[in-house]
Amino acid sequence: MSDSSTVPLSVLDLSPITQGSTIPQAFNRSRELAIQAEKLGYHRYWMAEHHNMTGIGSAATSVLLGYIAGATSTIRVGSGGVMLPNHAPLVIAEQFGTLESLYPGRIDLGLGRAPGTDQVTAQALRRSKNGAAEHFPDDVLELQSYFDDALPHQQVKAVPGQGLRVPIWLLGSSLYSAQLAAKLGLPFAFASHFAPDMLLQALALYRENFKPSAALAKPYAMVCINVVAADTTHEAKFIFTSLQQQFIHLLRGTPGPLPRPVEDISSVVARHELYSADHTLSLSVVGDKETVRTGLQNLLKETQADELMINGQIYDHQARMHSFKIISEIGPDLTR
Repeated sequence: MSDSSTVPLSVLDLSPITQGSTIPQAFNRSRELAIQAEKLGYHRYWMAEHHNMTGIGSAATSVLLGYIAGATSTIRVGSGGVMLPNHAPLVIAEQFGTLESLYPGRIDLGLGRAPGTDQVTAQALRRSKNGAAEHFPDDVLELQSYFDDALPHQQVKAVPGQGLRVPIWLLGSSLYSAQLAAKLGLPFAFASHFAPDMLLQALALYRENFKPSAALAKPYAMVCINVVAADTTHEAKFIFTSLQQQFIHLLRGTPGPLPRPVEDISSVVARHELYSADHTLSLSVVGDKETVRTGLQNLLKETQADELMINGQIYDHQARMHSFKIISEIGPDLTR
């Protein structure tokens, strides 16, 4: 770990489709948020691959990233992540080689090994019934080879992609990708916004076992969390009920658009459902400016994260924009 220093803040966007809105509206809101994030000094703007989820618009991740990168000029744009077992490595190399060719020096490729969906949809994605995730390490190595300089007599090349050295990240919500990222010497991002339990163990495992590589000389760990900031803590907790409901709907097997917030969450969900959702969302930081400042600073002290990525699943677009503005004002004060 390095000495005390300011920690970059980044944005995770699932292009939420809210109740009563349309997919084009979701895309336009993502564009507007990305433009604001760049102006506010956020470091990266990542989008995630999910399928068959009527509340998430970022399924065709590389296509949407091109839309976002085209609307901005300096912020890094990338996937958080592409679910590699859903795709041939060559196709991803070509897609992100295309993005890097269009927007040089700004593209990140974050990789996950989950399907990003349910099992029925995973089969519709043509995932191998023999377990595509088992081939994840080999697929990562193959993908890396398409971004390296071409070897003599190399028969298959990524065009575009070959030689562009698009930065690859490994994403995880357990210990598996932490170990693989350490072994391959790659940056690592942990999804504690929906999987808080193994955060500290995964970070320790990654740092203790890290092997320097051509890509990275020392460990670099990013932690992703949910943050809702508002002018008052009462308002922030009200806004947060949308995300609580969304997770409870997932638990029920009835996913849908991002719900409107409610004044009393216990009036619309059962106590055991709320308990389960609150455990899943236990590392979320929700409150006014000072509450969020304290929460983020405490998280940094505990994790020693090199970077924080903020997920803000907020129903009202202007409230979402305002939340990210408040968080950006806190950013310069946050140190490890």
